[in-house]
Amino acid sequence: MNYRRSEAKDAARAQFRGLWAAITTPFTPDDRLDESGLRHNMRYFTDRLGVDGIFCTGTMGEFWALTKEERLRAVEIVVEEARGKCKVIAHTGHHSPNETVDLTRHAQEIGADFAIVINPYYPAASEDMIYEWFAAVASKVDIGIWMFDTSYAGYGFSPQLTARIADIENICGIKCSRPLEHYAQVQKLCGDRLVMSHPAESEWLTLMRDYGARVHMSSAAPFILQVPGWRPMRDYTDLALQGKFAEAQTPWKALEPVREAHERWMRDPWTRHKIIPIAYLKAWSELLGLVGGPVRAPLPQVTAAEREALKQDLERAGLLARLPARQARAA
Repeated sequence: MNYRRSEAKDAARAQFRGLWAAITTPFTPDDRLDESGLRHNMRYFTDRLGVDGIFCTGTMGEFWALTKEERLRAVEIVVEEARGKCKVIAHTGHHSPNETVDLTRHAQEIGADFAIVINPYYPAASEDMIYEWFAAVASKVDIGIWMFDTSYAGYGFSPQLTARIADIENICGIKCSRPLEHYAQVQKLCGDRLVMSHPAESEWLTLMRDYGARVHMSSAAPFILQVPGWRPMRDYTDLALQGKFAEAQTPWKALEPVREAHERWMRDPWTRHKIIPIAYLKAWSELLGLVGGPVRAPLPQVTAAEREALKQDLERAGLLARLPARQARAA
């Protein structure tokens, strides 16, 4: 971090811009943290896709299934590989406030730019209790902290609670995985005290145009919807951030076939069956030449039939045909 605790809100407004990718944690076939695979993926994200930031060890990173040592090591590798190339926000949330502080301090000490903390998800708590939890954690670190308001936690923050937590000195952002009406309420109450991001790529252009959003910080879309040499998400983001919204429509629309596959494989498993689709995300990543590996229990592994159906969908969408030749052979 390159700011003082009292400067966290200003630093967030200055540094969160563009496309930040929420990445997976790759595992080896014998279920170990795949350090070389993580480094390979990081170099792809930074050197070939040119992402602006990395969101690591979050929901897509299976944080709940990682040991504390694995979480620490994964963040260390991401920070090492990102240095001089892009920013890093590390997910450091845990149901234990003390563990959350330890993980957050570690991210701060090794050079992560920001931390993000999921809604404390056990035990059940009132809004006053949730506020006190965030206040206690934030008081023990200097790094800027984002709230991670996600339905995966089993409940959501009210706009009023979000605004109250936003008064804490080093709380500086929120991943707001809610309908746009809720997003707008939070924005109205919090103003410039929080940087806001929404995980739906399909809403990203609207958020930039109608809500003044400046960062997409919270999904895998930046690395699964585009490939080196064909980066429509980057193209429409750059145009929209320049205020060229009419021009941004063309690359936004070019993503529609891939967006349909994303809806089937990344959205439907959760909305229909309450299964976090990380197995499909890893399989999709592997088809693009990235390292994925298995998921950890209780998530189900992707089946051979599902992998083939996913491949066919990505072929129909034209994504795999756009892979550079070397990358396509590796996939």
